Parts: sequence; C-alpha cells; structure tokens
Amino acid sequence: MAKDFKQIAENILHLIGGEENITHFEHCSTRLRFTLADPEKADKEGLKSTKGVMGVIASGNQCQVVIGNDVIEVYDEMMKMGKFDGASGNQSGSGTTNNPQGKGSRNGSGDKRGTINVGARILDFMVGVFQPLIPAIAGAGILKALLTVFITFGWMNADMTVYRVFYYVADAALYYLPLMVAITTANKLKANRLVALTVVAAMVYPDTISLLGSDGASFLGFHLQNISYSSQVFPAILTTALVAFLEHYLNKISPKAIRVFFVPLICFIVSFPVALIVLGPLGYNIGTLLTSVILALYNTFGWLAVAIVAAILPFMISLGMHKALVPYAVSAISNPGFDMLYLPASLAHNISEGGACLAVAVKTKDEDLRSTAISSGISGLFGITEPALYGVTLQHKKVLMSVCISSLIGGLFVGIMKIKAFAAVGPGIASMPMYIDPDNSMNFIYAVMGFVISIIVSFVLTLILYKDEGANVNNAGMSGTDAVRSSAGISTESSSEAIETFTLNSPADGQLINLSDVKDEVFSAGMLGDGMAVVPSDGRLYAPCDGLIDTVFDSKHAITLTSHGAELLLHVGLDTVKLEGKFFSPKVSAGDRVKTGQLLMEFDLEKIRNAGYDTSICFVVTNSGDFDITKAECGNVTYENNIMQLTREV
Repeated sequence: MAKDFKQIAENILHLIGGEENITHFEHCSTRLRFTLADPEKADKEGLKSTKGVMGVIASGNQCQVVIGNDVIEVYDEMMKMGKFDGASGNQSGSGTTNNPQGKGSRNGSGDKRGTINVGARILDFMVGVFQPLIPAIAGAGILKALLTVFITFGWMNADMTVYRVFYYVADAALYYLPLMVAITTANKLKANRLVALTVVAAMVYPDTISLLGSDGASFLGFHLQNISYSSQVFPAILTTALVAFLEHYLNKISPKAIRVFFVPLICFIVSFPVALIVLGPLGYNIGTLLTSVILALYNTFGWLAVAIVAAILPFMISLGMHKALVPYAVSAISNPGFDMLYLPASLAHNISEGGACLAVAVKTKDEDLRSTAISSGISGLFGITEPALYGVTLQHKKVLMSVCISSLIGGLFVGIMKIKAFAAVGPGIASMPMYIDPDNSMNFIYAVMGFVISIIVSFVLTLILYKDEGANVNNAGMSGTDAVRSSAGISTESSSEAIETFTLNSPADGQLINLSDVKDEVFSAGMLGDGMAVVPSDGRLYAPCDGLIDTVFDSKHAITLTSHGAELLLHVGLDTVKLEGKFFSPKVSAGDRVKTGQLLMEFDLEKIRNAGYDTSICFVVTNSGDFDITKAECGNVTYENNIMQLTREV
C-alpha cells in the first residue's frame, strides 16, 4: 500500500504543536528537525506511535522526528502546509524574530530546565549551522577524491581543462566555506543573510588577504593578525553573530525612513574591523584548539579511541549526540584536511549496521521484518544508518549487541591502520573515495579492508546471536504472523479464503463511547487510526483479543499489541504520559503472548482523576486503513463484550 505522505505530514504538524510552535525546521537524510517555541506542546508519545514515524529524539527545544528514507517526501508535504523559519532567514530587516530564546523567561530563575536547556540550545545551534553544509562539503570531497583516482590511473592530468574545471568547483566548496557558514548562521540567528555574507566575504577578499599578509598591518593602532580566513568556520560564525546582534539592536532604534541603508551601513562599519581585530583571530584559535583536543585524544588513546567511538555510535545516534562531532569533522576537513577519529569510526559502525540488517533479512520468517531489514541494510551500506538503527537494531537486543561488537572490531582495525578520511560525508559504498590519500595509497586499501571486516563480522555475529522473535518454536516454518495465530488457536489456512473476519472485545468495564467524542483531537480526528473509547468504571485493562504484546510504554500508560495483522493501541487516559508512570502498574512485557480477557494493567482510577486527567481509554486500530471496521452501539460494556469487528481481504 502506497504511503500517504500528506497525511503523515499533517499528523506530525499537529502533534508537534502546530506551525506556531515551530521556530526552525529542516531535514537531514532521515530526520525532520524541529526547534520548538514550547517543547511541552509537542506530543512525543503520539509522534512515536504515528504511522510513518520510526522514532522521536527530543532534547530541550530540539525535536527530531525519524522518518527514514521517505523524509524528503514528508518534508516537501509539510513545507506546503505553512511557512517555517527553517526555509528562510529573516530577510526583511524588520528585526522581527521568533527566536525561542526570547521565551526563555518560562525557564527563569529556580527552574532547573533553564540550566539543562543551555547545552541543548548550544547543540541545536551548532547542528543548525553545520548540518546544511554537509551536502556541499561531502560532494566536493568525493569529487576531489575521484579526481585523485583519475590522476593516479593516468586517465587525466593536472593540466587538462576538464580536470581543472572539476577541481575548481570541488575546491571552491572548502575555500568559500566561510561564506556558506555565514548564510547558515544568519538563518539560525534570524539575521539578514546578505549583510552577513558581505561582511564575511570581505574577510576572504583578495585585497584583504594581501593586507593581512603585509608586514605590520594595523587598523587605528590595532595589529591585524596574518590569518588566511578561507576554509575557516568559526571566524565566520562569530562575525555573523555580531552582525545579527547589531542588526537586531539597530532595527529597534533606527528611524524607519532610513532603516533600509542605515542598519547595513553601521553593521559594515562596526563588524568588519572588529572581525579582523578580535573575532577572526579568536575564531581561528577556537578551531585550532578544537582540532588539537580531538587529535590529542587520538594521540593519547590511538586506535582504542576509534574503536570506542565506533562501538557507542548506535547509542550516540539514537540520542542525537553524534551531531556534537559534526563541527569537529567539518573543521578537521578544512584544517588539517583530514579526520582520523569520527569518520573512520563511522565507517565501522555504518557497515556493521548494514551487515546486521542483511543477516536479519536472511534469518527472519517475518515478511514485514524481512522487508524492513533489506531496505535498511542497503541504506546502511550506503552510509545512512537511521532506518537500520530504528527499524531493526534498537528493537532487537541481540542485533544491537552484534552491531556494537562488530563496530568495535572494525573500529580497532581502522584505528590501528591510522585511516584518514578526507570528506565530511557518511561513510558507505558510494562514498569510499573519501579515504583516498594522494600521499598514501594504502589508506584506501585499509579502508576497504575495514569495510569488509565490518560487514562480515556483523553478518556472522547476527546470524549466530539473533533469534527470530516473530517465530514460535513450536511452529517451525511459519511466518511470524502465522505463528502468533497458531499459538492463539486461529486457523492459518487463510490463503484459500477471500475474507478474514475477527472481533475485538472491550479493553475495560465501563461506558463505551465513540472515538470522535474523546476530548483529544489526535484521537477524535482519527489521526492515529479508527477505533472506540471506554470511560472505565474501575482500574483494570484487559486484552481485547489473543495476540502478541509489541510495546509497553516507558510511561506505563499505554500498550500496543498485534493480532490477525491488526496493530492495536490501548491508551489509558488523555495526556497521562505526563504522569511518568505514576498510578500505572502493567502486568505484561513486550514479547508476551496474551489471551482474550487477560489482565494487562492495573491503574489507580481515582488518583488519576484527582490529578486532573481524563481517564478515557482509547482503543485504536493504528493500521485501520487495512480493515473494514464495524462498531458496536455505545453504552455500558464489560471486558467480555465484543465492541468491534474487523474484516479484510487475505
């Protein structure tokens, strides 16, 4: 069934808090990245259970919604629904800003979240600046590597026009990196991009370079340090930040009649000299220090550091922490021109993810899991690991163990061989030229060997360690779905039937109501699927059918299970995720097989009500589009009463 990207985008936009809650929006290769004005307005649990969403990572004002390989399609649909700050910076010069820091008073003195959010905001800022740079830097780096191959094999020479044309465009991406940084920083700080771009461009202007290179150059008595600002990132960030500060302040005090030229004029007069005297040298030293610290870490721990980073990357990526290494990688590719830690470690991890997923595809009897594992495995081998990580690895402990061990072993090899990466791009099959070193042909060979080691070790380990959770040991040869049916006493001879029909009982005793009557738009509008709701008369939740428990939420307020191909969500109360598990006592765990009427959970009905929460139990078929659903009349029910009948073609 074709995915409805528009519906996925609408669901995400609603659950994230609406357009007005988004202060910055962009995407990477697998994730939608939001900066939120008020993180509390985002329904993270609702997002996690939304069809088409593979996972959610939230930290402070930053929220990342993992989509996988369909991220561009969902992003394009969402961009049609509103105007988001991620699409453009503030170019009007009006000084209007939706900077979430402007709302910082809600986390004022005495609120511990104010301190916690500082780190999250710094990370959000750095990601917002560096993430958009990756495609240009990665493409240029790979192009340079390919040109090196052509020179090595004699297919080109450096004097050929075709070589020079391609080399110039590849070299420009790094040479003019400060200009690109000025644009992304201005976008993030809601400053006029062209004003910021002009000031930073002046820093790499040929005559400026000549001035700085002359002996004893000074400005109003201040010495101008001889620094080449081409390929530098931190001087551009600091300079653009000054431009943004000046612009926002001047827009407030400048008469509107002269604002159009007065604000840029003062920005030029003030920011460029300050950049040459203070901010440029400071930024240059910050970049040098960052690279020195990372190299010192590598020199101190050597190959062990690469191996450790590779082994913990699954956890870093799942928490979004790996993005903290992006500024280092970009800076290192600019100066000294290569990376020996993060990108080599990523090679071992990425290929291990791909190999493990392919092993799962070979071993599993669950057709859905096999399909996911194949596509995720291929993506992993091409350097995009989120589909593998969220679709397979993190859902199966033995697969995660295999990936970590394989990443460690592959990381040990590439670390011991001192492999260098020359382009800031996710390592994979297509990007292997990033390891071509003009001065050391063995660098690429060792990288290929690390690739082979990682895929073989992860594939073999996963074949040995992974047990197909979807297959019943007493029903060998059955698919995961058929095994569940067989264990529940349900016929698996459905292939000869045109129609399959089954019933679902009420999950609780109480008053049966229509889902549309629930006082929560996510449920009442059917965003998560069709179903019904029960206003419970006591604090017990029962299994509505025979099936397999998929998830018991960490907040304990919701359970998902599958049966007959139906994906069912039992959600106790509205907004009860905020209780963080208080008053809920689940009686089952993920992977348990349950029978109709089995007690799944106990909850303190009165305490939940007294805490101010609606206690309605929402019973949703999240893949309801696959079924025709007939519902019972509303009224009093017990957990032994049928309330829905599901029918589908098989």
